[in-house]
Amino acid sequence: MQNKKANRSIKPIYLDYQATTPTDPRVVKAMMPFFSESFGNPHSVDHAYGWEAEEVVDRARQQIADVIGADPREIIFTSGATESNNLAIKGLAHFLRDNPKGTPRNRIVTTTIEHKCVLESVNRLEREGFEIIRLPVDVSGLIDLDELTKAVTDETALVSIMAVNNEIGVIQHLTKIGEICKAVGAKFHTDAAQAVGKIPLDVNKMQIDLMSISGHKIYGPKGIGALYVRRRPRIRLEPLIDGGGQERGLRSGTLATPLCVGLGAAAQFANEEMFAEYDRLSALSHHFRDGLSAQLDGLQFNGDPDQRIPGNLNVTFEGVSGAEIMKSLPELALSMGSACTSADLEPSYVLKALGYNDEQALSSLRIGLGRFTKEDDVDQAIVLLVTAVRKLRSRT
Repeated sequence: MQNKKANRSIKPIYLDYQATTPTDPRVVKAMMPFFSESFGNPHSVDHAYGWEAEEVVDRARQQIADVIGADPREIIFTSGATESNNLAIKGLAHFLRDNPKGTPRNRIVTTTIEHKCVLESVNRLEREGFEIIRLPVDVSGLIDLDELTKAVTDETALVSIMAVNNEIGVIQHLTKIGEICKAVGAKFHTDAAQAVGKIPLDVNKMQIDLMSISGHKIYGPKGIGALYVRRRPRIRLEPLIDGGGQERGLRSGTLATPLCVGLGAAAQFANEEMFAEYDRLSALSHHFRDGLSAQLDGLQFNGDPDQRIPGNLNVTFEGVSGAEIMKSLPELALSMGSACTSADLEPSYVLKALGYNDEQALSSLRIGLGRFTKEDDVDQAIVLLVTAVRKLRSRT
C-alpha cells in the first residue's frame, strides 16, 4: 500500500489500469447534457423529457450489446460489476431453488481466483445449503478443462468463471467452458469486467448466459455497470432489489441516465478501437518487460505469458517487499493486487492459488497499462523501478 503521507503534490505516473480507468474525455462530453439540459427520468413515459431519456438509454443498451454480440434487450443496467455478479449468481441460484424443475440443481462451480464479490457470493450460498465447487488453477492461472468437465454435472446450476483475471491478466478459455456447460444444461456466467472492450467477446459463440460488465474498467464513469441476461433460452433470476420493476423486473430503481449514456459511449469507443489498442499495449508491455529484465535479475512474470491481456504485468521482485517498493516510489501509481483487497497487507490469494508462498506473493506488484499510457511513461517507470529495487536489495 502506498504511503498515504507521501507528497500529495506529486502527480504520479498512473500504472493501475486494472483498478480503474480515467473517464475518457469523449465519454464525459457525451454525458454532460444529461445532467442539466436533458434531465428527464427515462421511466417517465408521458412527456418529451422522459421519451428523450428513454431513447438515449436504449441507445446505450445497443452500444453495450454490440461489444459482446448481444441483443440490446438482454442488457440490464446495474451499479457495477459487483452488483451484476451478485445478481447473476444469487439470482439464478435462488430462482432455481424456489422453482425446481426436473433434477434439482444445487451445485455451483467456480474457481479459487475469482474476484472477491464472486467468492463472497458463493460463500453466502454455501451457508444457505448450496454445494460449491472451487476449482484450482495451475501455475499459469488457467483452469484444467478436464477437471471442469468432471465437476459440471446435471446437478450443476451455474458455472461462474471470470473472463480475465483482475490481478494477473490471464484469459480463460471461454468458448470451451461454454461448451462444457451447454453439454449438461448448466448455465455459464462470466465476470467480464476486465475483458469487455479489450478482447473479442461473443455471448452466442461462447455460449455465455450471464455476463457482468463494469463502466469504470473501460474508461466510463464509476457507479454504472451492466448484466447481460440471455433471453433465448430465457434465463430467470430472482431480483435482489424490490421496487417498481424496472429493467425487466430484475433491477428496480430509477436509472441514472448520464451514467448509462457514459457506459454506452465507453463501450462504443472500446469496440471501435479494440484491435489498435491491443497492438499498442502489446508493444508497450513487451517494452516494459524487456526493460526490467535487461537490468534486473530475480524477476518472475506471473500468469500465462501468451493467454493474457496486454495491459497487465504482474511481477515478483525476488528478495524485495512489494509494499517497500511502492513506499519508495511516490512517482508511480502501482498496486499489489485487487483494489478491493489492497488495503490488507496480506499475500495475494490469487498468487497463492498459483502455488506461490507468502514471501513471493508479498514481493509482487501489478502494473496496469492503458489508453493514456505513453512510451515515455514506461521508460520513466523502468528507470524508477530498477533504481528502487537495486537500492532496496542493497540493504539486505
